[in-house]
Amino acid sequence: MRTRDIPFSELLTAVVDNRGRTCPTVDAGIKLIATNCISNDALYPRYEKLRYVSRQTYDSWFRGHPQPGDLIFVCKGSPGRVAIVPDPVDFCIAQDMVAVRADSSKVHPLYLFAALRSPEVQNRIRNLHVGTMIPHFKKGDFGKLQIPVPDPERQAEIGNFYYALSRKIATNERIVLTADELAGKIFRRAASTAPDRFTEQALSDTADFINGRAFTKGATGSGRMVIRIAEINSGPGNSTVYSDVEVPEKHLARPGDVLFSWSGSLTVARWFRPESIINQHIFKCVPKNDYPSWLVRQLVASKIVHFRAVAAGKATTMGHIQRKHLDEPVCVPKAEELATLNSQIAPLWDRALLAERESLLLADLRDTLLAQLMAGRLRVKDAEKIVEDRT
Repeated sequence: MRTRDIPFSELLTAVVDNRGRTCPTVDAGIKLIATNCISNDALYPRYEKLRYVSRQTYDSWFRGHPQPGDLIFVCKGSPGRVAIVPDPVDFCIAQDMVAVRADSSKVHPLYLFAALRSPEVQNRIRNLHVGTMIPHFKKGDFGKLQIPVPDPERQAEIGNFYYALSRKIATNERIVLTADELAGKIFRRAASTAPDRFTEQALSDTADFINGRAFTKGATGSGRMVIRIAEINSGPGNSTVYSDVEVPEKHLARPGDVLFSWSGSLTVARWFRPESIINQHIFKCVPKNDYPSWLVRQLVASKIVHFRAVAAGKATTMGHIQRKHLDEPVCVPKAEELATLNSQIAPLWDRALLAERESLLLADLRDTLLAQLMAGRLRVKDAEKIVEDRT
């Protein structure tokens, strides 16, 4: 199983590079993605914190646009993050990233995608990028980045294996998004069409909001994950902070718990990873009165826009709310309405949690097995059997 190292630049037929100029934006139009949209946990770019460009800007300002199947490669901030360009392409790219097009006569496009994400190549990227405050990888150094390239048959097998697991994870992400959107619509529709079946309560009467502590100070690099604000919004990948410190039960999060970052991002989320430690600036929302977790999440979500406005008015680097804001009223379904809503929303909550946890397992298997496949220590058919046995 012969493998050759070939410069990244020699495996490409085109590089779409719009860096170096500030792109004019508008309030609505064609999506303009930034580096925050690219993650090695996601198959395609995620549409988060988007900006937009006009059709005129799209047609005249850019040097080029990505095509379906191209790879988006991040050059600045977190160099080496990669995602596939979907079909159809409904976005454009500008600063801090490029789109690269594989030369299929030299490398299987899906293999190049997998190889760029492999631990070996990611380490090579880290060793080549420059800058300490804001790391960046120079396009001129593409020729210095060596990509291990096996024979064509193994390329296709490894690329297709990695892509298949990534597609399953992407499918699960859509399941989660759809389930959560539907749950929100069901709840909001009930509150707006049958207000007499709801009552006002203080948000603090529906759950205990238990604040985390500064556990990152005792981080050891092993043990349980420490949940920071960054992890509240992250995909199926893992944190970089772990700790062996013993913490009280109240500061532990388990799958299905509701977490609310009350500083910075102000986001409410369902936790789905294994038992983890809750860091400061995050509340664990423990339901009172036998309320279901999904309800607490919906109630906190109903106040998010208001809470963000409050936080934005704080004269601090990271906006935040105070505990007094948790005493503000929310609309809570009365017992009979809650039973009706629970029969509709609880299955959606459970299905989303199942999909999230399956994605976590698949991502771990995908990334672990990729390293062995790339090193030639494992055959694809054996990797497929491992996935089948574990899922």
